[in-house]
Amino acid sequence: EVDLVESGGGLVQAGGSLRLACVVSRFPLGDIFDHYAVGWFHQGPGKLPERVSTIIVEDGTTYYADSVKGRYTISSDGAKNTVYLQMNVLKPEDTGVYSCAAAGPYRVVPRPPPDGEFRRWGQGTQVTVSS
Repeated sequence: EVDLVESGGGLVQAGGSLRLACVVSRFPLGDIFDHYAVGWFHQGPGKLPERVSTIIVEDGTTYYADSVKGRYTISSDGAKNTVYLQMNVLKPEDTGVYSCAAAGPYRVVPRPPPDGEFRRWGQGTQVTVSS
């Protein structure tokens, strides 16, 4: 099964920006990056993870939670098997651990996949937004 590794977290002031990266590797034989959907999940202090954005890798279709629409942008680079999350106009409530997770492999990708389909997770990266 695939492995995912996040990077790019850190400490930023409110109103600032960060870009997270999620590298996907170790595809099973016959599978490729395009067979997956990748989601970014935010877990605030004392809260359950919430999916904030999803990308369907094969065609770049994107989805966003209302809380991040207009501020976050998800994208992918097929040559690098990497999904990015550009986070702008950060708020203190965006603080938490951000994890990427993969759903798939699919022949026909659900649009979007339900949360339960995201079975492979990275270790997470901490984002702290100071007021």
